[in-house]
Amino acid sequence: MTSTSASETPAGAQAPAPAGDRFEHTGLFYRDEEQYATGCSAFLGRALACGDPALVAVPEGNGELIRARLGAEGDLVAFADMTRAGRNPGRILPSVLLAFADAHAGRRVWVIGEPIRPDRGAVEYPACARHEALINAAFAGRDAAILCPYDAPALDAEALADVERTHPLLEESGRARASATYGDPIETAASFDRPLPVPPATAERYPFLGVGALPGVRDFAIARAQAGGLDEERVAELLIAVNELATNTAEYTTGPGTLTVWAEDGMLVYQIDDTGHIADPLTGHVPPPAGASRGRGLLIVNELADLVRVHRGPAGTSIRLHFQLPAPTA
Repeated sequence: MTSTSASETPAGAQAPAPAGDRFEHTGLFYRDEEQYATGCSAFLGRALACGDPALVAVPEGNGELIRARLGAEGDLVAFADMTRAGRNPGRILPSVLLAFADAHAGRRVWVIGEPIRPDRGAVEYPACARHEALINAAFAGRDAAILCPYDAPALDAEALADVERTHPLLEESGRARASATYGDPIETAASFDRPLPVPPATAERYPFLGVGALPGVRDFAIARAQAGGLDEERVAELLIAVNELATNTAEYTTGPGTLTVWAEDGMLVYQIDDTGHIADPLTGHVPPPAGASRGRGLLIVNELADLVRVHRGPAGTSIRLHFQLPAPTA
């Protein structure tokens, strides 16, 4: 993808982080299983040599490749299946990366995370890429190293270019370099805040205004979830997520809100549109300070939904939640 230049670091080394910053965020381009295992195991080798805590959050099969390369030292590394822990990209920062860092407060942490894969669809991609940009803001000043592997032959040119925009450091074929197109993480994250596709004509809508309308919103949400075939536990989780958003609309905006529901591509989709604006781009991705009585609504929503897309427009905000529908029975 790039030719060797004088600015590159020799094989096996790591491009330096900016002066005074102990945080490293590296995009690893790999072309086969050997390059994947070699790059990831070299990264973990640095962590293990220092006695630092390390986490591998990748799809389970890729995790086994890394574990096999590490041998007995694999027992010193924590593993998580990213297809589960990071099913919703909005869940990765608070529930995987920051949770691991906070569990090892005062120590340098090393994390391999693989949120963007060829099996991620076009609907998921903007949320995944936005997550990668926000990592740089959420971890600024922290003592941490994060490596994100990318399957270069399987990803398109746009995705590979986005890797360079969202990662200050890049590595390929054992050589590391600083990214020439890395930019301000908040501005980059904003570039992935794209308008949501228009709901289908068959979608059902429920307008509401004020806290007095919330019982009706909840009844509408439950009825559509049950009609979609979700089990009792999933209906309860969906209701919590929708109620969090609808309550925010009722309490913090002066205009009406609209709940829209439809099914598409094996998902039950709930969207709330209102006139409010979310000022902090890290809302829902970084827990509020300890003792804060508010600010956890979107965190809860990200934890419960299978995918969350947010679009901030001039007229207000649209938040779209996706919930996996049960597979049809034979």
